[in-house]
Amino acid sequence: MTILEKELRTGAAHYIVSEANGYRSRGTGVIASGSGVLKAGTVLGKITASGKYTLLDPDGEDGSETAAAILWEGCDATDTDVTRTLTLRDTEVHADVLHWKAGTTDVQKTAALAALAGAGIIAR
Repeated sequence: MTILEKELRTGAAHYIVSEANGYRSRGTGVIASGSGVLKAGTVLGKITASGKYTLLDPDGEDGSETAAAILWEGCDATDTDVTRTLTLRDTEVHADVLHWKAGTTDVQKTAALAALAGAGIIAR
């Protein structure tokens, strides 16, 4: 018998439990070139100098160490900047389906989720 496996809940906004009416929870932002291929639900930091978003890096020192948004839809920002929709505020999210930089510890994830809570992004 062939067993088929599929990663569940991976499409755009799959991580959202609920959000504010209209588009109040969302905005757009530029994902910085060099961020790589990112999936919907990736936790992002915001680079202070450029205002661009990138994969949250708890060890960063350029602003990317503080969680600022969640990527609403996937993208490939390996070689060029990409503009994408982001979850920026007033949203409940499934914590267990968020995507993190490899090696992010549970303590770092807890700190990042606390930072997101400051913008009203609440992990359940």
